[in-house]
Amino acid sequence: MLPDEDGVAAWLRYAALPESQRTATNSPAIDTVIVLGDEASDASSPLSVAGRELVDGISKILGRSVSLGSSSSQHTSSTLVVGVRDAFTLLEGVPSSSPLDHTDGYWIDPASSSSPSRIIGHDARGVLYGAFAYLSKLAQGRLSSEAWGSSPRAPIRWINQWDNMDGTIERGYGGRSLFFEGGAIREDLARVKEYARLMASVGLNGIVINNVNANASLLSEESLANGVKRVADIMRPYGVRIGLALNFDAPRTLGGLETSDPLDENVVAWWTEKTHLIYKYVPDMLGYTIKANSEGQPGPLSYGRTLAEGANLFAKPLSQYGGFVFYRAFVYDHHLREDNPKNDRANAAVDFFAHLDDAFDDNVVVQVKFGPIDFQVREPVSPLLARLRKTKAVIEFMVAQEYMGQQTHAVYLAPQWQEVLAFDMRVDGKPSLVRDILSPSGPFGWPTTGYTAVVNVGRDTTWLGHHLAMANLYAYGRLTWAPESDARVLLDEWTRLTWSTDPEVVETLGNLLMDTWPAYEGHSGNLGIQTLCDILYTHYGPSPASQDGNGWGQWTRANAKSLGMDRTVATGTGFAGQYHPEVASVYEKIETTPDNLLLWFHHVPYTHVLKSGKTVIQHFYDAHYEGAAMVQTFSQRWASLRGKIDDARWEHVAFKLAYQAGHALVWRDSVCRFYHSLSGIDDDKKRVGHYAHRYALAAPSPNVVLDGYTPVDARLPESASNGKAVQTEEEKSGKVTITLDVDSAVYDIAVNYFDTSVGRASYSLAVNDSTVGTWQGNLQDRLGHDFSEYIDGHSATRIYFRGVALKGGDVLIIEGQPDGKERAPLDYVSILPEGVVD
Repeated sequence: MLPDEDGVAAWLRYAALPESQRTATNSPAIDTVIVLGDEASDASSPLSVAGRELVDGISKILGRSVSLGSSSSQHTSSTLVVGVRDAFTLLEGVPSSSPLDHTDGYWIDPASSSSPSRIIGHDARGVLYGAFAYLSKLAQGRLSSEAWGSSPRAPIRWINQWDNMDGTIERGYGGRSLFFEGGAIREDLARVKEYARLMASVGLNGIVINNVNANASLLSEESLANGVKRVADIMRPYGVRIGLALNFDAPRTLGGLETSDPLDENVVAWWTEKTHLIYKYVPDMLGYTIKANSEGQPGPLSYGRTLAEGANLFAKPLSQYGGFVFYRAFVYDHHLREDNPKNDRANAAVDFFAHLDDAFDDNVVVQVKFGPIDFQVREPVSPLLARLRKTKAVIEFMVAQEYMGQQTHAVYLAPQWQEVLAFDMRVDGKPSLVRDILSPSGPFGWPTTGYTAVVNVGRDTTWLGHHLAMANLYAYGRLTWAPESDARVLLDEWTRLTWSTDPEVVETLGNLLMDTWPAYEGHSGNLGIQTLCDILYTHYGPSPASQDGNGWGQWTRANAKSLGMDRTVATGTGFAGQYHPEVASVYEKIETTPDNLLLWFHHVPYTHVLKSGKTVIQHFYDAHYEGAAMVQTFSQRWASLRGKIDDARWEHVAFKLAYQAGHALVWRDSVCRFYHSLSGIDDDKKRVGHYAHRYALAAPSPNVVLDGYTPVDARLPESASNGKAVQTEEEKSGKVTITLDVDSAVYDIAVNYFDTSVGRASYSLAVNDSTVGTWQGNLQDRLGHDFSEYIDGHSATRIYFRGVALKGGDVLIIEGQPDGKERAPLDYVSILPEGVVD
């Protein structure tokens, strides 16, 4: 039996390499690690960290004693010598043009029969990256006998944490903040060190530690001296520098000034003094991330100033320290009038920023979300990335799955990012892949460019709330270093390091996770309609209606006959025209627009025929059923790995995947019912609205008797059978009795119920007088997503009781005991022949 693991070590477990994989190459006879250079004995130097990491990693992976030698130790074939290139008297074997010519680059030369192994870095951080690359290959049993090296394509490889000073994390699903608690930096920062280590191991070099919806009190001298400085000191040895998110209105709210006008001399002086104070305590701070004039927040536009004038306010005092302003392009009006057909939130980034291209100071970088709206399951690439020439930009991804299952659903996002990075923007009619634009050698020659992502790890031992979600953090880091990487290759690396080098584990888990994004897109929102989650509440469960009828601008313009946004230049909002001509011409016409973005760019009838030959509405029905069906396979595929993975982590994932399977059906039914009701068009396959195996508990039926249960409207009608659930009377238990009309056979019993955040109701299920099982509505204690207090698509869930022998006339009894405001709500019961998925 494998020992249980909690997940904290993630992909840096350094599990012992199986004997079967220990070839001469994969099991080098290293017994001594020598670190060259004056910094070798400095515990705060990446060089020293690299030496310690190599000793620890090689010892664990190969199960042998490895020591840290001195610079005067003899160099033999059992020695691994590491250092910056200037510390080596000879660079024999290193190409004249190599990764060592670039910042953070490294070169790895395995041992021969007569010479030591070498890890050479362009700089100290490069040595550390080389050490982690060596250990990664070693731990996977894939160490090459050939020398190799690497350097990053972009200098900016950052993380944004949305941590609040009270210890909560906005859109965080893995527990409370590593950094903050009770309005201050935490005393215990041990996990911060481990986070820095994980970041360094995949090449990430910067982190903004606080929420972009920033609390200005972080900038107090006490907070800087006794908190922020400690975080910076802990992360610095791993080559990770920190930045801070600022509240634009801090001169008023923290400084007591009457204004935060960026051209007011007192405001300029206040920010200049504050910047000097920050660098007093953190002399290598990266700079500031700014969210302003977005979602109701103040900013330069509040004072009649331009966004450039606002950004330059911070850029000037930062410039003397080499710091940067990362100004988020997430600026838009969230009170748009939907009745104006020309209004379009997607236009906002280009409208607000493109005309200011030559107005920003040299150390201002515009931070651009990968799509024009907000981390949706599918969006076109933001045109702003190709419209800024003089002003530098970075792309922003989201590892935290705000709109895509909130780490309760497993969704591997790297295939989406890979598509984005490979998209050709056709700048000036020339090949211009996004990944090339985000490189100093790209068409704009930005020396400062690259990547940032909202990650939001927390104190949970899984870091993100789901062991499988860590594949996204691993892949994000690796893509920032080498954006041409293949998502499946990265996934297989992560699997070998995190779970097992067993080929069956690698193949099974790889195939499973590669299916997750297509499946999620299938059962959530497809054809470019966006994710169709509830944008007015928790951003988690289904609510197609929430997209329209409000000022947030994530509209689908769905009505009884048609849906989709007309974003053409000819008849719509003009968004298609924000791209360079070759791309714009593709999106302008229905005939050339890819089907997977059709409804993003065009408003069409439900009966519009796609390139596949299906109508739009039939595609919706089919995709939602197929996507949900794919999710049902995940649990079975994971189950095949039992015994090859430790029980603790296996059970965690098994529970999450079982929940995901049930919630995928909630998504499927909610979205299909909504569009079926809206359009009045039946599903050709007679699935939508026809559920042969279900007993809807709120529907009148001679087979269903309610005792102490009463029907109640669901908050979102499409999220419950016929728009209604049943729940008990306040503080009283209730009972549902169902007389079954089934053939004698073995069945799976599925109970769909609502598990809200306002209580922990208890349930029992019996057949005749025999108890089948009990459960509690306590998912708020077991899942990390943003919970709902309502009966809706967020709280809807399912529990199975499998392999139950039933016959016609059997009586199924569910008893519910309310808890607080959660009154044991139920939706329906399905009696499923074995192998049937409702």
